Amino acid sequence: MALFQEPIDAPPEPAADCTLCPRLVDFRHANQATYPTFFNGAVPSFGDECAKFLVVGLAPGLKGANQTGRPFTGDYAGDLLYKCLKTMGWASGEYDKRPDDGFTLSDVMITNAVRCVPPQNKPIGAEVNNCRPFLISRMASLPNLKVLLALGKIAHDTTIRTFGLKQSAYKFAHEAVHHLPNGLTLVDSYHCSRYNVNTGRLTEEMFLGALRLVKHEIS
Repeated sequence: MALFQEPIDAPPEPAADCTLCPRLVDFRHANQATYPTFFNGAVPSFGDECAKFLVVGLAPGLKGANQTGRPFTGDYAGDLLYKCLKTMGWASGEYDKRPDDGFTLSDVMITNAVRCVPPQNKPIGAEVNNCRPFLISRMASLPNLKVLLALGKIAHDTTIRTFGLKQSAYKFAHEAVHHLPNGLTLVDSYHCSRYNVNTGRLTEEMFLGALRLVKHEIS
């Protein structure tokens, strides 16, 4: 079954200097002045082009992916995400918080609902909407895609909206599994942020539990 009924116009990845969101462009320019060595652009997805599952995060962190140019690379969330992906057998090499560390992914790709870093790590609705065509194209470009892993409620919500489905029929909850009418499965997890881990909302074992559900769904 086709994932999307309408033609896909956008490429899987926006240009690094994408200008669709004025607030994010202004923030980028400010960051270029403050942090001239940072990537400071729309962060491309990372992983296997033949991925069976796609991790959907929220947006790049200011001193994480916005600095390194690779999703979840350089911040605490990436420490946990990449450690657990390797534990599950979906990664090889040593994650060293650098885009040139040689760390690779197998059967998985990682992207964000919003590709540019937002102020206070909080994108607004218009920015999510502007970036949605790239998420649609990214999913459509993966020929073996079976499962989506949403990190946090906003990533869950934008994924549901992307498919034109009703939020009320697919409620976010950690380790919730949603079998979507287009044949894909959506698995939810609390975001692997430092805040969630420090407050006990998410533990490493809980996150591994969500990944085990993903493995079950793609097997």
